[in-house]
Amino acid sequence: MKDDLFSSAAAEQLKSQAPLAARMRPRSLDEIVGQSHLVAKGSPLRALIEQDRLSSVIFWGPPGTGKTTLAEVVALTTQRYFERLSAVSAGVKDVREVIDRASDRLGQFGRGTIVFIDEIHRFSTSQQDALLPSVETGIITLIGATTENPYFEINSPLRSRSTLFRLEPLLVEDVRILLERGVIAEGAQAQPEALDALATRSGGDARQALTALEVACALAHEKQQTVTIDHVNAALGMSALRYGRDDHYDVVSAFIKSIRGSDPQAGLFWLARMLESGDDARFIARRLVILASEDIGMADPNALVVAVAAASALEHVGLPEAQLNLAQAVVYLATAPKSNRVAIGIWSAREDIRKGVTSEVPAHLRDGHYQAAKEFGHGVGYIYPHDDPRGWVSQQYLPDEAKGSISRQTEYYTPSEHGLEIEIAKRLEQQIKKSSEKD
Repeated sequence: MKDDLFSSAAAEQLKSQAPLAARMRPRSLDEIVGQSHLVAKGSPLRALIEQDRLSSVIFWGPPGTGKTTLAEVVALTTQRYFERLSAVSAGVKDVREVIDRASDRLGQFGRGTIVFIDEIHRFSTSQQDALLPSVETGIITLIGATTENPYFEINSPLRSRSTLFRLEPLLVEDVRILLERGVIAEGAQAQPEALDALATRSGGDARQALTALEVACALAHEKQQTVTIDHVNAALGMSALRYGRDDHYDVVSAFIKSIRGSDPQAGLFWLARMLESGDDARFIARRLVILASEDIGMADPNALVVAVAAASALEHVGLPEAQLNLAQAVVYLATAPKSNRVAIGIWSAREDIRKGVTSEVPAHLRDGHYQAAKEFGHGVGYIYPHDDPRGWVSQQYLPDEAKGSISRQTEYYTPSEHGLEIEIAKRLEQQIKKSSEKD
C-alpha cells in the first residue's frame, strides 16, 4: 500500500514537471488541433478509432504533427490492451515478448492488443520481420509512427498490411490555438504579436512551438514580464530548424524544380532553407553543376561555367562568404534559357548502346598512325575538315547501324528554340544544306 502511495505521488510529480508539450497532450479526438483530414467528424480514421475497429496503421509525418498524440488517444479510447515500444531502445527480444503476451491475452481472455511503436523506421529488417506474422494473423494491431518515408524505411510486406496515414505540418492558425492554450497552462501573459511570430516561425511543428513557448515563458518569469517578441526570439534561437532526411530530399527537389522553372525568387528561398539547415554546401554546388548541363545545356553554355565557378569559389572561400557565389549561380541558372536537349542526347545514345546498336568504328575513322594500319584500311578515306575552306566536310561519323537505325528515328541532339540553340540550329541546317549541294 505504501509503495502504491509513493508510486502515485512520484507519477504526479513527474507529470507536473513534464515538458509543456507533454502536459498539453490531448486526451480525446475533439481536443486535437489540426489534421482535420484525419480527425474531423465523419473522417475514416476518426470513425475507426471511435468504433474501436482500428486495423494496423502507419502514421507518417514530420516531427510535432501529432503522430504520438493520435496513438495516445487510441490508447485512451480502445477496449483492447495497449502496449508501447520505442524503436530506439527495443530489440527483437522485446518485440517477441510483446507478441507472446498478446497471444496469451487473446487466447485466455479473447482480448486483442494494440502495439504502438514510435520511430518504427529505426527498426532493423529482422525486427520488422518479427512483427509480420503476428500482424498478418491479427494477434496484434500495429500502430507505427515515423518521420521517414515508409516506402523507403519500412519493409514492403509490413507496409502492405498497414493503412498509411500522412500527417501534414500544422497550419499557422492551428499552432496559434495551441500557443494560446499553452500560455494559460503556464499561467503566463503574452503579447499577441509574440504568439503570432512564434506560430509563424515554428514550421508547423507543434512540439517545437510549445517548447519554445515554455522557454519564452521561463525567460519572462525571471523578470515578471509578459512574453514579448524578444523572449520569443531568444527561445527560438535555442531551437534547431527541423530538417530530417525527408525534408532534405523534398527541399532539394523544390530547389532544382524552381531553378528549372526559371523562378529565381524560389531558387534563392530554397537555397537559404538548405544553408540555414546546415546542408552540405558542396552537395548544393554539385547539384547546380549538374543542372547547368541537364536543364540549360547549349541554350546557354555559360551556365556550366558559372556553376563550376561557384563550386570552385566554395572550395576557395568557404561559408558563409560563398553563399554569395552560390546565390549568384542560382540567379544566373534560374534566369538562363532552358533546354534539356543535351541530356536527352546522351541518354538516347546510351540507350541505343544498351539495346545492342552496332558500335564498331567505321574503318576510315580508325587510328591510322601505326605501321601497317593502311593495310587494314584503317584511316583510309578520312577527310581532314581543316583542309576544306569551309572548315567542314560531309562525312560519316556514326557506325552504319546507328546511322541508319537510331531507335527514335531522329538525331540524338536536336536544338531547341531557346537561347543559343536557335543559332546552333541554323548552323546545323547550313551543314545539311551544304551536304545536299555537294551530293
